[in-house]
Amino acid sequence: MKRLPYIVLITLLIIVTTNPVVAQNENKNLTVALSKPGQPGSLKVDLLNGSIKVTAHSGKDVIIGYSGRGNDDDDDRKRDRQNDATANGLRRIPNNNFGLEASEENNQVVVRTNSFNRDIDLDIKVPRDFSVKLSTLNNGKIIVEGVNGELEISNLNDDIRLTDVSGSVVANTLNGDLQVSLRKITPNVPMAFSSMNGKIDVALPANAKFATKMKADNGEIYSDFEMNFSKGDKEKEMMKVGGNKNMKLDKWLYGLVNGGGPEFMFKNFNGNIYIRKIK
Repeated sequence: MKRLPYIVLITLLIIVTTNPVVAQNENKNLTVALSKPGQPGSLKVDLLNGSIKVTAHSGKDVIIGYSGRGNDDDDDRKRDRQNDATANGLRRIPNNNFGLEASEENNQVVVRTNSFNRDIDLDIKVPRDFSVKLSTLNNGKIIVEGVNGELEISNLNDDIRLTDVSGSVVANTLNGDLQVSLRKITPNVPMAFSSMNGKIDVALPANAKFATKMKADNGEIYSDFEMNFSKGDKEKEMMKVGGNKNMKLDKWLYGLVNGGGPEFMFKNFNGNIYIRKIK
């Protein structure tokens, strides 16, 4: 019989379920048991406001810690109470409903929240062999530590920090720093690292073989890898367009490290790029 996904809603009420796969405790932790413990899995998290931290652990379950931000002294809430004449003399009752959902099917865990007006911070523990796809828009960093898998990370307005990870990475941030330390990389898999406003700092194994595609519009590029730079049609700066006009192309810098391999793209607009060896 096909196993159906389960969903747990975290609200002010305590929801009692007969499904033993999920348990909620007083420490604001949610434990999700995997359908296939001991096998690789994946985690997907999408947040509007808040931070995400994912750490590898030796257990077989996914443990989701969560907490909200904000209190009665927040400027916006004070302003709302002052403008709400009908609440004169009444005490505001805290609203702790994050609208957090966690579902699992075939070792694929999905975490969502429909809390649009409050920041939520997630601290999630996963087995070491776990791929992650994480995104947040406002008011929080994304941190991943010790995970081995495919990492797809997006943060609009804060930093991304990936420490002691292995596998492959596609990471981008608009307004924040991007810091990555890859102790082992998946062979023959391309990767990409980009930021609009912030530095990019990526550390790779000294014996890594890859081809670079690099551009820093308003910054510098630094590396202690030996790179053999190539020239070709890709570096032409002008092309003909309609009406006998020229259009300037973005100029990329191409190079080979340790003989070359899959393409690693490094792109920054306002900030430096650092490509380091892990020795």
